[in-house]
Amino acid sequence: MPKYNFPKIVITGMGAVTPIGNNVNDFWEGLISGKNGCDYFTGFDYSNFATKFGFEVKDYDPLIHLTRKEVQRMDRFTQFAMSAAIMCVEDSGLDLAKIEKNRCGVIVGSGIGGMDTYEKQHKILIDRAGDPSRISPFFIPMLILDIVSGYIAIQFGFKGVNYATVSACSTSTHALANALIHLQRGDADVILAGGTEAVLTPMGVGGFNALKALSTRNDDPKTASRPFDKDRDGFVMGEGAGVLMLETEEHALNRGAKIYAEIAGCGLTDDAFHITQPAEGGEGAVRSMKLAIEDAGLTINDIQYINSHGTSTYYNDKNETAAIRTLFGDLADGLNINSTKSMTGHLLGATGAIEAIATCKTIETGIIPPTINYQNPDPECDLNYTPNVKVEREVTGAISNSFGFGGHNATLCFKAYK
Repeated sequence: MPKYNFPKIVITGMGAVTPIGNNVNDFWEGLISGKNGCDYFTGFDYSNFATKFGFEVKDYDPLIHLTRKEVQRMDRFTQFAMSAAIMCVEDSGLDLAKIEKNRCGVIVGSGIGGMDTYEKQHKILIDRAGDPSRISPFFIPMLILDIVSGYIAIQFGFKGVNYATVSACSTSTHALANALIHLQRGDADVILAGGTEAVLTPMGVGGFNALKALSTRNDDPKTASRPFDKDRDGFVMGEGAGVLMLETEEHALNRGAKIYAEIAGCGLTDDAFHITQPAEGGEGAVRSMKLAIEDAGLTINDIQYINSHGTSTYYNDKNETAAIRTLFGDLADGLNINSTKSMTGHLLGATGAIEAIATCKTIETGIIPPTINYQNPDPECDLNYTPNVKVEREVTGAISNSFGFGGHNATLCFKAYK
């Protein structure tokens, strides 16, 4: 039984802009076919960078969903989110003329925000001998990460709960968790939630290189994102956005909405250990997964699939594996686990949202996407990571993990809707 007598909250719409597809259908087809979205950077001169590749969004045209004036006044991370949100609402079939917009909210976060805008405006300041009058009046609105939720609200007239989350790589998982909690409390009927990121810029890549966090497999970038593989040497940055519509079951049924899955629980913890490394043995991850499953009214016996954080870094992959073994015990070997980051890269603040979409699609279709580039098993990572080829399996209970710098752990639990 659920821990509390809350109403069911369901997923009724999804939108995505990713390195392997600029809508949910293309994204999903890319995942189940093992599509690899990695390549050398095209957006800036990478010749002096230790890492020369990443997962860029390709063939994206913001003018499909936005006016030219809007595009000129939005950073790329905002454009991605707007496209994802518009596609999400279209997918949901929500009739904007028939809803109470005071009870519709938006919670969309970003780990970093408008870094590209900051870099370009700072260059203008320096090139103009420090003259601040040359800074764009749109600099601050283009930079701040909460502007996304504001723009989405304006687009649809949603006047309810509205803010942004920021917790590094857990950002959009926290956004979804908070949306779940608001809906359970009765604060809203509908909330658009997710995350967006676009920091494949000189400072973005250079900063993560300075941390020694990124893969430097420049001779073979297609195989650089290799979660749980013994030869992994760091994560690979990506960009994009994911937005999901969360809705109370009653509201969804009353309007005849299509339901992908139930978002049934969340678990939120912190390691209180280190600014970048996870706690030994994944102690905080154990607690976040346990809390999410309990919050959903399930037990570990009810979970068949885990969309892992799976970053392709030594410490994360080892400790997430240890956390799963600790929590699931003898049941761990029967789980299907994957890391979709092997195909999309690490979208930082957007990663939890696109992985939630992948989890919902897995529940809907009974197809578990693979972890590609899994070639050399690591004795410290000894679970079933669904290597290289998709698997068909009925999934009625699943969790999706996100773990961020600062020790932020967030887990969502999804159920097949009944």
